[in-house]
Amino acid sequence: MVTKGNPGDNRTRSSVSIFIVVGLCCFFYLLGAWQRSGFGKGDSIALEITKKADCSILSNLNIETHHGDENASGDVKLEVKVFKPCDDRYIDYTPCQDQMRAMTFPRENMNYRERHCPPDEEKLHCLIPAPKGYVSPFPWPKSRDYVPFANAPYKSLTVEKAVQNWIQYEGNVFRFPGGGTQFPHGADAYIDQLASVIPMDNGMVRTALDTGCGVASWGAYLFKRNVLAMSFAPRDSHEAQVQFALERGVPAVIGVLGTIKLPYPSRAFDMAHCSRCLIPWGVNDGKYMIEVDRVLRPGGYWVLSGPPINWKNNYKAWQRPKEELEEEQRKIEETAKLLCWEKKYEKGETAIWRKRVNKEYCRERDSQVTMCASTNADDVWYKEMEACVTPYPESSSTDEVAGGELKPFPDRLNAVPPRIASGSMPGVSVESFQEDSKSWRKHLNAYKTVNKIIDSGRYRNIMDMNAGLGSFAAAIDSPKLWVMNVMPTIAEKDTLGVVYERGLIGIYHDWCEAFSTYPRTYDLIHANGVFSLYKDKCSIEDILLEMDRILRPEGAVIIRDQADVLAKVKRTVAGMRWNTKMVDHEDGPLVPEKTLFAVKQYWVAGDYNSTSS
Repeated sequence: MVTKGNPGDNRTRSSVSIFIVVGLCCFFYLLGAWQRSGFGKGDSIALEITKKADCSILSNLNIETHHGDENASGDVKLEVKVFKPCDDRYIDYTPCQDQMRAMTFPRENMNYRERHCPPDEEKLHCLIPAPKGYVSPFPWPKSRDYVPFANAPYKSLTVEKAVQNWIQYEGNVFRFPGGGTQFPHGADAYIDQLASVIPMDNGMVRTALDTGCGVASWGAYLFKRNVLAMSFAPRDSHEAQVQFALERGVPAVIGVLGTIKLPYPSRAFDMAHCSRCLIPWGVNDGKYMIEVDRVLRPGGYWVLSGPPINWKNNYKAWQRPKEELEEEQRKIEETAKLLCWEKKYEKGETAIWRKRVNKEYCRERDSQVTMCASTNADDVWYKEMEACVTPYPESSSTDEVAGGELKPFPDRLNAVPPRIASGSMPGVSVESFQEDSKSWRKHLNAYKTVNKIIDSGRYRNIMDMNAGLGSFAAAIDSPKLWVMNVMPTIAEKDTLGVVYERGLIGIYHDWCEAFSTYPRTYDLIHANGVFSLYKDKCSIEDILLEMDRILRPEGAVIIRDQADVLAKVKRTVAGMRWNTKMVDHEDGPLVPEKTLFAVKQYWVAGDYNSTSS
């Protein structure tokens, strides 16, 4: 006999089906993570997820929000565009630092190694594949010393830098002994030498800039001193150096001191560093040192190790004419004096200068150098580097730090930044700053109810695409991770200087273009209001494809935006091999702002039919 069921039966069967599917997804996700992470041996992260998981990262997400999306009712059926994989030759594609395009630009002043992005008609509209055998990176701090060979299979540095302790190939991993050209005995010993002059242990030196960073071992070892370094180097001056840095879990971008200004605000860094970075500091009227002066905070330090320092004892080993080296050092010393930097130390091949804390020490400087006419020293995106000096902010005495004195880290993370306390940040008050910090702590707690491993150590390299005041990064702050705080160049308020005053790092960027990094270099990407910000500037598709390029397989995405915007985003990523769920605002379904959570599926070159565009 057939019994007629009640209307709830179908819902019950549907719920059971969903439960079974989610359970199976959980099993295969965890099995895949166990097999791929750490070469099939099961690293601590995969084991921890297995023990604690309640099905998967996204298992407890709502199937739909109360607002749903424009296609949820089924009344309108819109075809989903499926994005195919790019050809395997694009595995390490960096659109704005493409080698073939670079060679069409002048080599003078490193112009060809700067950003040169493809026009719209040349953009790829496909998914960048991971190399065959790709595995999840080791958790920090093991990742500092070991990188899976399959993730960046390039051995040239192991030969070229064999005697300098940069990198060694050992079976299926690269090992990073912590050495460098100027510190073959290890970064720790070298940093100890610097710390005898620079106060690295009291929290006053927190942000650092490493120019020409190599594989960023200097930045990697500074983490132990709670110093956060922004490292950069050109694309493939040595093959995959920036890629190696990010695989290790160290902040780095593709970049160069060339003809345009660095993409950082003025007075950003407590310390800047060059260790055999091959930057010609003495040329172009000291323009590169002047740019370092712009981004260096009053009272900050500049370290120069290698040529031409101590040229008298080293010119033969460096195989360079002593007259040339002598003239190079003379120009550096002359420029430093004009900038009013005080030389604090010179021993062996290392010299350290300190920028004066205010202009009261440098009254003669204004008459000896050309001062920049621009009133906005942070207007730098694609702006030509000038041989003019950025003025100090006003100060009233020799004891006052121009621009305001910062608290030691970690106190400065949540203290009111000087740019806000002084009223020099239009539209941002002390009260709105504190409210912003409070709101993001609340948002982060809501995120953790959905993605329960957000701060477990599973995600090391995190990007905030629209950082605002840096409050998301401040809320998530942990020794297990770091955040690249991106300030969109079209943002209504430029608050990147505030981000740095909190002891965080970040960069200017226009999301209509590709970011200056290799594929698969971020574990978690956070995008708050990005798609609303760019809705009239460039396509959702282009931004999402760029996010997919820089996101690791099985990496996570959190997109916060208006419900109608997220509906379009969700429909686009349906063809990108992302698993997604949209949830209501933590304050309830009536709030029009929603959050889309996603995890990028694991797939590698050869898994699908490829296409070149």
